[in-house]
Amino acid sequence: MAVARGTSLNHISRESSDIRRLANFYKEIFGFEEIESPDFGEFKVIWLNLPHAFAFHLIERNPNYKLPEGPYSATSPISDPSHIPRGHHICFSVSNFDSFVQSLKEKGIETFQRSLPNGKVRQVFFFDPDGNGLEVASKEDPKQ
Repeated sequence: MAVARGTSLNHISRESSDIRRLANFYKEIFGFEEIESPDFGEFKVIWLNLPHAFAFHLIERNPNYKLPEGPYSATSPISDPSHIPRGHHICFSVSNFDSFVQSLKEKGIETFQRSLPNGKVRQVFFFDPDGNGLEVASKEDPKQ
């Protein structure tokens, strides 16, 4: 039996040197809504909410930390989205997969597409402005 009971996803956080840029990306691409966030004084945060899903906390990066900011700041920059399926990423599902992918292409966002082995779910992989891996999956058709 699991130690935790009644578990649900509360929020995901990402640090960034430009939380406004990252917030605008997630609002434009996925429809996150900006919600009230606390004033921590020493660093800035932007809290986003995806209705009926989860919250996303964007935290101003501490420039004194030696942690890599994201894949783009790694020793060997990662810029090929075909590597995302086996790496760290967040996945969203959408009901308008084809038009979503077309919108990414129109925005000049490099993508990698594939399907699950059963062919029922299509996937597109790409990076956010900080180089974090993202996946968007088509919602499985319940009639299949």
